[in-house]
Amino acid sequence: MKFGATPIDEATGAILAHSWRAKGISFSKGRRLSGEDVSRLKAAGADSIVAARLEPDDIHEDQAAETVARALAGKGIEVTAPFTGRCNHFASEAGLAVVDHERIDALNELDESVTVATLAPYARVTPRQMVATVKIIPYAAPRAAVQRALDVAKSANQPLISVAPFKPMRAGLVQTTLPGTRDKVLDKALSTTSKRLTSLGGSVAGERRCAHDATAIAAALRELKGEGCDLFLIAGASAIVDRHDVVPAGIEQAGGKVTHFGMPVDPGNLLLTGEFDGKPVLGLPGCAKSPKYNGFDMVLERLAAGLPVRRAEIVRMGAGGLLAEIPTRPQPRDDSDDEGEGLQHAPKVAVVLLAAGRSTRMGGPNKMLAEANGQPLVVHAVKAALASQAVEIVVVVGHMADQVRPAIEKAVPANARLRFVTNLDFAEGLSTSVRTGIAALGSGIDAAIVQLGDMPGVTSGLLDRLMAAFSPVEGRAICVPTVAGKRGNPVLWARRFFAEIAKIAGDTGAKHLIGEHADLVCEVEMTGEAAITDIDTPEALAAWRAKAPA
Repeated sequence: MKFGATPIDEATGAILAHSWRAKGISFSKGRRLSGEDVSRLKAAGADSIVAARLEPDDIHEDQAAETVARALAGKGIEVTAPFTGRCNHFASEAGLAVVDHERIDALNELDESVTVATLAPYARVTPRQMVATVKIIPYAAPRAAVQRALDVAKSANQPLISVAPFKPMRAGLVQTTLPGTRDKVLDKALSTTSKRLTSLGGSVAGERRCAHDATAIAAALRELKGEGCDLFLIAGASAIVDRHDVVPAGIEQAGGKVTHFGMPVDPGNLLLTGEFDGKPVLGLPGCAKSPKYNGFDMVLERLAAGLPVRRAEIVRMGAGGLLAEIPTRPQPRDDSDDEGEGLQHAPKVAVVLLAAGRSTRMGGPNKMLAEANGQPLVVHAVKAALASQAVEIVVVVGHMADQVRPAIEKAVPANARLRFVTNLDFAEGLSTSVRTGIAALGSGIDAAIVQLGDMPGVTSGLLDRLMAAFSPVEGRAICVPTVAGKRGNPVLWARRFFAEIAKIAGDTGAKHLIGEHADLVCEVEMTGEAAITDIDTPEALAAWRAKAPA
């Protein structure tokens, strides 16, 4: 890649290295300059710019990031669209992040242009939590560096990054007592254990309280064996201090076996692992009665995720095993944080699809129902939204709603994640549909893409690219697609603008807000002309039919 000062007459196709904002021009860094862009810069007095030029052996940052990210991803990982050389991995379900530490290190040693950052191995994750990010440092990566990264990804029979999902577990709990043991203490321990299991999707299937005696423990285990337990937990009234203490003796007397005693985790050193009835059995350390995160949690989480917890795994828990200074169990960032600015969670982006207009320029027919390559025009837009990474889809109907809605429902699965809302004021213009759709969104939505039902060329990839660009913390709160420098639709709006959108009126959208908040606008360059092609007239529909693939 060539980087440096570039004469303006040679700048077409170059990538702008620094933002250029002056004399009515607002170009962000990373913009690939078109001929029209260069003409505007020249007219504004620019005789040179700092830019990057890709060479034949370079791969553009977005393509490189996506290629590497997809090669690293395993089960339970959702890969976002790339933007500014970054491609993220998000958990698709609750579980543990399984990260191949050694191969991640090996990949990061290959070339300074390709980097991967992940959560710590076996970190607990929630749905849509960020697990990893691939970042290409310059505007392009050498093709050879990307290929070496792919070779590392293929060097073992397992992915570098995946999520092991939690599976419901039914646990049997044995609590032993000594003279003076209070029921209140046992009740609290039962409650704490139940909460731990519930947070992992499991439950306490049964509980037995017995004397702190090996024979009594063995009898309690045999009783619980018949209650369909996947896991057995023994909370002794006195801590286990030896492999031949009361709790391990009770496990062996019941027909089980002890596999390991002790772990290099504090608190949690005195945890015992074993097997009974072909299922895991744990002798709990005293800290298991506390809700604070401890070694018991580390083992329980792995068991819930279906991961092995043998001696080999336990002895490797020492690095990162000093938990004494952790006051409480780590909690995910609150979903109420403004605009999805949480450091670990994917923003929750919805699509508001407008299909309520009267189609006055079509000369009679409702264009939403017009046949477009085998299906109604609006169905193209709906299917793109459903195929995207949007968490919620709201379809606004109005004119001929009794025909538009059935046409959509007929073309999509019955369990599709979309809702319909009716705009009774559709005759008053586009703004009423935008307001109706935005008002119908859930309270946890961080941003919304306002998608027009008459733009059949818009794909899920285009929508996902807008979502990937969205980052309020980096000043990208309004994301606008562009084609050769020309702005188009759909537009993504951060939640902070919903109140202003609720005040728009007439036959217009919220375009004026883009000008009023220019410092928060991110232009997202798109390939093709889908973002600037809508269907308003019979001639436009005929032209699209002629160009669209069969």
